[in-house]
Amino acid sequence: MESNTDVLIIGGGLAGLSCALHLLRQGIHVRLIEKTSYPQHKVCGEYISNEVLPYLQWLDADPAELSPSQISRIQLSTQSGKVISTTLPLGGFGVSRFLLDHFLAEKAVLQGCRLEHDTVTAVDYQKDEFTVDTLHGKRYTAGFVIGAYGKRDGLDQKLTRNFIQNKSPWLAVKSHYTGDFANDLVALHHFNGGYCGVSKVEDELINICYLVHYSSFKRFKDIQAHQQEVLYQNEHLKTIFETSRMVFDKPLTISQISFQPREQVYQHIFMIGDTAGLIHPLCGNGMSMAIHSAKLLAELLTSHLKEKQFSRHQLEQAYTKSWQHNFRTRMQMGRVLSKIAGNQKTAELLLEGLIKFPSALRPIIRLTHGKPLAI
Repeated sequence: MESNTDVLIIGGGLAGLSCALHLLRQGIHVRLIEKTSYPQHKVCGEYISNEVLPYLQWLDADPAELSPSQISRIQLSTQSGKVISTTLPLGGFGVSRFLLDHFLAEKAVLQGCRLEHDTVTAVDYQKDEFTVDTLHGKRYTAGFVIGAYGKRDGLDQKLTRNFIQNKSPWLAVKSHYTGDFANDLVALHHFNGGYCGVSKVEDELINICYLVHYSSFKRFKDIQAHQQEVLYQNEHLKTIFETSRMVFDKPLTISQISFQPREQVYQHIFMIGDTAGLIHPLCGNGMSMAIHSAKLLAELLTSHLKEKQFSRHQLEQAYTKSWQHNFRTRMQMGRVLSKIAGNQKTAELLLEGLIKFPSALRPIIRLTHGKPLAI
């Protein structure tokens, strides 16, 4: 079976669905292939900066419909208990991927997106056209293919992308909890070998998601033992875990999270969201960047398809340049902050400096966030 479309998007997360909504709004035919059904929980910090709120509203996907938490403050702590807090320059909101992805998918289908639940097994580009094969034996042809399938996928291996060849020592753990935590706060708590984000999402639920280096985790038989022996060394985390009750049957985990540089265009496939580049979670801005990258590409693709402003080569160059212009500084800051936070001594020194000079914290936050997206 073969079917043709203008644009085929692989992956139905925030980036893929936002891009689909934008293109559909411009009258462009879109097919999206997502391997899992909705709704699904995902390992994610679930905090979104308000910089993308005007864009989501323009897409007719206002997250206010989901009653998210409204977040205006950030708190940082070290393992020894040192703490600093400040207001966020733009603020943000907390909403689960369980609700948000499903919400965006329903909006896309209503706008005419052809959504398939399947797994892409091969992508081939020849003579200015793509052929995409799936696990269910379907074959699609498309003028353009967009990769929006997340942090790491078997398709990266088949495409022989550079970053996938190297093992990564990072593991992420996430679960929802009930308990007492401020509605307007996102907290980042350091522990030996990693850091943990805590914030409210909808329905008064607390999302706890942390990134840990495998060297810190491997000595323990399970997640609970590691939490009690390592995370509990930070008194703030100890209090949160001991006064909260996990809603999930067990935490969600994802391993081999790689922060190595990635290509924004690879074998003529446009990459958006985490597929194009993964910022360290302690920056608290990966979800906003995923949505922003969708906007950048959708605008360029619309110009190309409707006004024929670019050749394919020029379009690929323009997107890469735009992505680098908007995100390179954030990615670099993320790497620097992660290196500092990954070492207990340097993390303590950084926080001590911020406690002495608290006015320096907001400029650091601005370097990991963008301005409200112009529509």
